[in-house]
Amino acid sequence: MLNFTKMQGLGNDYVYVDCTDKEIEHPEILSKIISNRHFGIGSDGLILICKSDKADFKMRMFNSDGSEAEMCGNGIRCVGKYVYDKGLTNKKEITIETLSGIKELLLLVKDDKVDMVCVDMGKPLLNKKNMLLSSYGRDFNITYVSMGNPHAVTIVNDVDSFDVEKYGKDLEVNPIFPNRANIEFVEIIDRNHIKMRVWERGAGETLSCGSGACAAAYSCYLNNLTDNEVIVKLLGGDLYVKVDNNINMIGKADIVYDGNLYLDEKKLQYKKIYED
Repeated sequence: MLNFTKMQGLGNDYVYVDCTDKEIEHPEILSKIISNRHFGIGSDGLILICKSDKADFKMRMFNSDGSEAEMCGNGIRCVGKYVYDKGLTNKKEITIETLSGIKELLLLVKDDKVDMVCVDMGKPLLNKKNMLLSSYGRDFNITYVSMGNPHAVTIVNDVDSFDVEKYGKDLEVNPIFPNRANIEFVEIIDRNHIKMRVWERGAGETLSCGSGACAAAYSCYLNNLTDNEVIVKLLGGDLYVKVDNNINMIGKADIVYDGNLYLDEKKLQYKKIYED
């Protein structure tokens, strides 16, 4: 029996498992099973909360296709809420180890529960600016940014009517991205507001992407399209992002429900052998 918690950050939903006192075998297979919205729990992926010898906790994040990702901005906010609300820590300033480095979190508590989380996302890495890519006969001017995970940001006139699936799916696997990329389609509203939809690597279009919002805010500021403080409007809600020496992101995190899942280890092993 596997105890889990379903959580979401602006609609970017994951299944969270406390692994501070246990290990999960084949998490890449488990993520594919639980993420299925018809035959599983239904989520954008799986996040394991583990012990760390470098930080307060360690986060491992798996997409719905089973691939392990370096970082997830919405996911790490939920990790902060999980460890505080579940009593794993009483600290309001914590550190989380990820594959993209150690992130610092400030937990904003209301009525003894975490309401908002501020994440120091670290320094962005500009891979390339004004990179021209083509997809289905359409040219896209891309700013290629790493927030510990790869993001390709492009500006469109009307993000609401834009065909995110068609172009996002194609751009994600462009050979110029060695490990694929998250694709952010951004509409400029004004100097302090942008609207964004995202095609996430390994998951498809999601309601929100925290690291993608940070990459978009940095890209827009870098290209003098916005100021250094912006509200990023996503399908799942708004994120506040400030671009400074490091990028800071503030947003909500919510628990949806707790549950128990019968975990058939033989089934996991069989699926691993079958897929290998």
